[in-house]
Amino acid sequence: MLRVVVDPGVLVSARLSGRGAPAELVRCWLAGQIDIIVSPFLLDELDEVLHRPALARWVTAEEADAYIELLRTHAIVVDDPPAEVGHTPDPDDDYLVTLARTVRANVLVSGDADLVDLEDPVPPVLTPRQLIDLLDQIERP
Repeated sequence: MLRVVVDPGVLVSARLSGRGAPAELVRCWLAGQIDIIVSPFLLDELDEVLHRPALARWVTAEEADAYIELLRTHAIVVDDPPAEVGHTPDPDDDYLVTLARTVRANVLVSGDADLVDLEDPVPPVLTPRQLIDLLDQIERP
């Protein structure tokens, strides 16, 4: 089974819309096709974004709390690794690469160009659609 670190932006997109590759990725996780790995820092970022007033018309505080609790209780939760810098052009994204490397994730999933456009990243960075396509290939006989 693939071990996956998912950028909070993808998790936000999945929660705001039941359509599209981010939501499909979460459905794959809930169906047991992938393991999602999270850390307290990642969950805190997700919590902060989902509770922004600008998103209140799409997700209530209660819905946001339930979604975060779902991840906290059913994803693989690991401790935050020690901070490392210089992995990406955006220092705010460095923790995702560090987390993915520390837990030996098979892939990091993001829609952020600062991550998707990295040259030869370890682990590979895939968009949600690329991961869904990969899962479709793996499951074909």
